[in-house]
Amino acid sequence: MVRKQRSLKTTVKFEGIALHSGEAVKVCLEPAPVGTGIVFRRSDVEDPADIPALPDYLVHSSRRTILRRSGSEVGMVEHLLSAASGMQVDNMFVTVDGAELPGMDGSTLAYGEHIQKAGIVEQKGDRQTLKLERPVFVRNEGGAEIIALPPSGDALFVRYLPGHPEGVDNQTVSFHSENNRYLEDIAPARTFVRAEEVEKLLAEGYGQGATAENTLVLGGDTPPEMRIEQEPTRHKISDLMGDLALLGADLNADIVATRSGHGLNQALVRELRSVLEEEEIGLDELPEGGYDIRDIVRIIPHRYPFLLVDRVIRVEGTRRAVGLKNVSVNEEFFQGHWPEHPVMPGVLQLEAMAQVAGILLLRKLEHSGKIAVLASIDKVRFRGSVVPGDQLRIEVETLRLNRNRGQVVGVTKVGRRLAAEATLSFALVDA
Repeated sequence: MVRKQRSLKTTVKFEGIALHSGEAVKVCLEPAPVGTGIVFRRSDVEDPADIPALPDYLVHSSRRTILRRSGSEVGMVEHLLSAASGMQVDNMFVTVDGAELPGMDGSTLAYGEHIQKAGIVEQKGDRQTLKLERPVFVRNEGGAEIIALPPSGDALFVRYLPGHPEGVDNQTVSFHSENNRYLEDIAPARTFVRAEEVEKLLAEGYGQGATAENTLVLGGDTPPEMRIEQEPTRHKISDLMGDLALLGADLNADIVATRSGHGLNQALVRELRSVLEEEEIGLDELPEGGYDIRDIVRIIPHRYPFLLVDRVIRVEGTRRAVGLKNVSVNEEFFQGHWPEHPVMPGVLQLEAMAQVAGILLLRKLEHSGKIAVLASIDKVRFRGSVVPGDQLRIEVETLRLNRNRGQVVGVTKVGRRLAAEATLSFALVDA
């Protein structure tokens, strides 16, 4: 069932202690336009890049979820993302003055309460939903696994099978998002650690802000006092929901997780993101906000044979756009570029990125009557060839944007395979 996107009604500010670094951190949650998604910003970094909550920016970590982009990094994002997912907040700017979000009381409840304080408003755009049509399975060497199945209902269903130490309740816990009981059943559950891991983790620099109040110690001589039934398992569901929020869309599926942690959760969300992208390409009709070729030629001045975008299947505010180019053997450039072994020139992949970026950057009202002129290209990498018959997926995301200049990061893909990547800078000049 399609729902409308939602954001915060007002801005809310708070502070707390980071669970791992032990540092005091200030956070500001702000409303964001339709299609923005959840975007993190570092206020303590000079000229920081925005960090969207998407799998492309994940940094490998088994103890927490970390996002990094162009030198900016924010860790321990899973608790806030879990609260946003559980309360269906889709668009939000999160500004933080440190490299790690605060742990608060070890649960997601405080984040949920701050979101409640800010208020939630419905927006005009529809929320994208992935209704899973086939099973997706991930497993690690330790035997932990997650199976995502086609849904039995109209929302997300999670069943978690834990593997806690002896003496800790190991009952399976289930949660159905359709019941709207996130704040009651999941949010109060605090993070935990096994007793035998404590010294090692402290030696490695983790848990500097952990206390007996915000972190349960399992398997020790003194059993911790639980806040709610099956608290550790419910926190595992909370973490899983936070990591699944990186999909950037609602998930309609049944999830069965066995002893999974952040590493496996992140592997699953990467797989699901690929499924979502495949579905976008396969749509017979353009989704809401997409552009066909007639729209494209009204926005940018390029024409045959130098128009390298056939359609734009997704535009998310001024933050992200996805275009498609069907690569045909009849393209003019194939007649002279290795005609015996035709390969699409890398520079034309960059031009395709620039054209999709132009469509994205010129959406702002203040940019009406302007064109986006390519000013510089940096960090170019060609990862694989593009040949006749391929469908080129072109993704661009805004790094910086003001009245006169814009900068994006772009990639091209064929299926799941990365073909090229680059950072493009533009001058926005009068047409």
